[in-house]
Amino acid sequence: MRPEDVAGCARIVAGDPLWQRYGLTVAHARRALRGVLGQRRRGSLAARTAGEIAVATEGDRVHGFVWFRLDGTFHHSGYVRWIAVAPAARGRGVGERLMRHAEERIFRRGPNVFLTVSDFNRRAQAFYRKLGYTEVGAIRNYVVAGITERLYRKTRGPITVRDESEIRPRTRSVQTSRRRRQQ
Repeated sequence: MRPEDVAGCARIVAGDPLWQRYGLTVAHARRALRGVLGQRRRGSLAARTAGEIAVATEGDRVHGFVWFRLDGTFHHSGYVRWIAVAPAARGRGVGERLMRHAEERIFRRGPNVFLTVSDFNRRAQAFYRKLGYTEVGAIRNYVVAGITERLYRKTRGPITVRDESEIRPRTRSVQTSRRRRQQ
């Protein structure tokens, strides 16, 4: 995402009645998207926490975007946070191309992609199922009271542990700090 894409992305997401149900405004969307850009400039840990945003453009016109994290679910699996496509660009494959981009990046790191979708958003649920996602659960009142989020997963298999440090608690530095205070 380039700084000049922020306004177009914010208008797309905040202008959608679906996102308006969540109280998302253009100002909030701009702050969130600028925050990702700022974190990405700060360095690797901040960038990983903020995630990545891919934007579909034609010339200077923004057609859609996807905001995702490579390790945003359970610290091992990718998470698609937001995806939005301009009304005029819907039905032309923009959303599918954005999702394929996010999946390609996420699957390089691990075998799972997760996302949530509103229980009332049947069109999006059908879209994700077409892309190979399966509903794995529901979370009531997660974002907004009265709205249930459906949890979807696309997988290439279970998580595999690359080395023992991924499962062993890191307590050495805590113990060392405690010992120093006692001395």
